[in-house]
Amino acid sequence: MFTGLVEGVGSLAAREARGGDARLRIAAGTLPFADVALGESISVNGVCLTVVAFDAASFDVDASNETLSLTTLGRLPIGSAVNLERAMKPTDRLGGHLVSGHVDGVGGVLRIEDDARAQRWRFSAPAPLLKYIAQKGSICVDGVSLTVNAVDGEGFEVALIPHTVSHTAFSATQVGDAVNLEVDLVARYVERLLQAPK
Repeated sequence: MFTGLVEGVGSLAAREARGGDARLRIAAGTLPFADVALGESISVNGVCLTVVAFDAASFDVDASNETLSLTTLGRLPIGSAVNLERAMKPTDRLGGHLVSGHVDGVGGVLRIEDDARAQRWRFSAPAPLLKYIAQKGSICVDGVSLTVNAVDGEGFEVALIPHTVSHTAFSATQVGDAVNLEVDLVARYVERLLQAPK
């Protein structure tokens, strides 16, 4: 589990085809990394991935065809900035919201506008996901926990404060870029409970 509070910004250093899927090398960038361990989970742009190898400045992960096809990681250009977060510990503060790292779909950046010192960002979202997105609810975009300011039948809006822009890969994200979306876990479980036979 993750919190959606990005710990560092790295980059996609390499993507190597392996037996039908891929191994990715992620440059750790500003991620605190001294005690990394084999088998630990790291969120890469919101995707929970397992460390299979590492050195002093990077780590390798295997990405299945499911991951490559349902997230941006299969088409992200080499060198692209990525948001990184190591899995939370039970004793950590939950400053964002509970994030599983299981991406629900891919959206896109529709608009970026200045709003005083902040920025207002509008994203598209796949139609099946919009029912889980609620005004003043939480959503995870490329691994970042954000509060939804507005939602309609086409997408949703959030406000990014200067700290968020400068400390995440959003500083390199542009209109037209694809983003990974994970809706709030609570909404999914509520729907499942309501659908269960009485």
